[in-house]
Amino acid sequence: MVGIKRKQSASSGIPRGNIKKRKQGGDPAVESSASSNPEAETDSDPIIESDTTEHSGDDDGVSWPSDDEHMQDENGEETGLPEKSHGNGHKSTAPAATTNGVSNSSKESHAKQKALAHERKAAKPNADSIARSKKLWERLRRKSHVPLEERKKLVAELFDIVTGNVKDFVLKHDSVRVIQTAIKYANRDQRKMIARELKGEFRCLAESRYAKFLLGKLLVHGDKEIRDIIVPEFYGHVRRLIKHPEASWILDDIYRGAATSQQKDYLLREWYGAEFAIFKSEGKGVATSELRSILAQNPEKRKPVMHALHDLINQLIQKKTTGFTMLHDAMRQYMLNVNMGSEEMNEFIELLKGDEEGDLLKNLAFTSSGAGVVSMALAHGNAKDRKLIIRAYKNLFSQLAYDEHGHQIILAAFDVVDDTVLTSKSVLSELVGKAAEPDESQTEALIIAVNHKFARIPILYLFANRRESIMNVTERELLDSVHNIRTETSKKDPAIRRKELVAHLSPPLLSVIANNAATLVQSSFGCQFMMEVLPCADGNREAALKATVALVQSESLEVDEALKTPAAGRLFKTLVQGGPYDTQHKRVKMAEPALGFHNMLFEALLASDQVLQWATSDNSFVIVGLLEAEGFENKEKLRKMLKEGKERLKRAASPSPEVSKTETGKKKAKSKGGNRGSQLLLDDIAGRTT
Repeated sequence: MVGIKRKQSASSGIPRGNIKKRKQGGDPAVESSASSNPEAETDSDPIIESDTTEHSGDDDGVSWPSDDEHMQDENGEETGLPEKSHGNGHKSTAPAATTNGVSNSSKESHAKQKALAHERKAAKPNADSIARSKKLWERLRRKSHVPLEERKKLVAELFDIVTGNVKDFVLKHDSVRVIQTAIKYANRDQRKMIARELKGEFRCLAESRYAKFLLGKLLVHGDKEIRDIIVPEFYGHVRRLIKHPEASWILDDIYRGAATSQQKDYLLREWYGAEFAIFKSEGKGVATSELRSILAQNPEKRKPVMHALHDLINQLIQKKTTGFTMLHDAMRQYMLNVNMGSEEMNEFIELLKGDEEGDLLKNLAFTSSGAGVVSMALAHGNAKDRKLIIRAYKNLFSQLAYDEHGHQIILAAFDVVDDTVLTSKSVLSELVGKAAEPDESQTEALIIAVNHKFARIPILYLFANRRESIMNVTERELLDSVHNIRTETSKKDPAIRRKELVAHLSPPLLSVIANNAATLVQSSFGCQFMMEVLPCADGNREAALKATVALVQSESLEVDEALKTPAAGRLFKTLVQGGPYDTQHKRVKMAEPALGFHNMLFEALLASDQVLQWATSDNSFVIVGLLEAEGFENKEKLRKMLKEGKERLKRAASPSPEVSKTETGKKKAKSKGGNRGSQLLLDDIAGRTT
């Protein structure tokens, strides 16, 4: 029943209910009639606390009169509540006694409501099965507290209950968790049984607030057969489900993590219009989601397809649901098929900038297609567009650098933003700090970054001469596209832009090398960092070069072992030759000004009597590099020393037997090739002798 609005007394502050007037010592028949009225005892909804004409809502079982209503006795005289004396002359109002046969207790009311709720649950289909399964779930969900054998028995009993009744469990918020637990501990056949029972219902489950998690659990623990049962049920419904508040997330999870490449094509094609939801392919052949190929085969469809795609993209952006990988792939397809400088491109860039919170650009940065979209937007945009996009990532560039895809946006910004002061203040300051000599915390952060698979790329990109050494094919293709576009949209010469950024980036990096060369040389990424930065850095490199040479005379065992690695050998050979080797022009690209590292290294080796040791060890190619280096002043002195140690060189260059075990366990001797660098040194001194 509808509760009556309560008033509050101005004098006492006690909430008053609008109750019926009840005479003291009244007619029992009237009281009996009141107690038999169901509305006088409980509300119609057993879950909600009753608000009756007999109860005030306070948990005291007392009916309180309102300020303007008073009880009357049988003679019609007004009377208040019974007064109770405290023995000191003062009297206080006491609650009236409860009438026999009428329960005013809130506890009793709740007990009746609870009993009624149990009756309603018991009357529902499969009530006993659901109740028992929930008991099993309560036990199973505490994995660490259940022995393996007991868990097997519980799972077997659970499947005895749910088999044939899975559909009755999955759409209820509590019992659906039972099925999720069953999937978690089930074997392959049991999972397939659940999938087959739910066949035809997966799209409905995806739209359910709770059952969608079961769908995700089934995909995670399922196999190819289960995947092929689930995914096709979403064909033809993508445009509607991607806008659904519940189904959109599970649909994107299926697209991103479960679907095959062909299934992804079918799902993404539906973004291009209703026609693609009905027809899976154009004529013969396998369907593709590459919009360029579709429009090449059907150029007359370009306008409706681009309109349908833009419309759906815009709807999701306006709804602030911009984290979907499928959305990012669709945006990439749209951008790749829009002409440079066209009205469509301008509108699309405005759409990217229109998100005031910046969530769209932030979400795009962490997917492959999304990072490509932002990179292309930087290339296509004007100076103002680029500034707004860069601003959206304020205080996030360090996080982008560590991301597999986000670092590509930083590389694109290096290549297209003409305002290098903006790039230095906004991007580089977050990557390497603002000080020319980083403090201890910033130095530690830089060492971590240069040893990270992705974070090192933005730092090395401006120095690296061979992009293949730090980037994969996909990243190089993206940057090639950016470079093609910037010829029309950027005014500054790329070489000047690069030089200005290197000038800002060099001082802190040289400082890190000078103070931490022994730490950096112990990792392959650290050696590559030193090899790329030292020849190309702008500024005073003397301290960094001296720190690198000092490694030769280090007494640390860790450094000594590190110097024997191939990475350290490449580092020292590059520095000895005076710069990196240019594979395109087949020559060494000399650093400017000259490093002079070859003379410094030879003096250090000579002082520690390690020339022949390096010539006959893993670092033999460094000695070969000394003989080949331009400007090395001690070539003849080095050759004289090598001639004196000719016998050591021969032993190092000659093949040595290596013992290995065959499949039967017997030892077998085989020849191991000698030191190739030592052999080249022998050839050099032999040629000079003849």
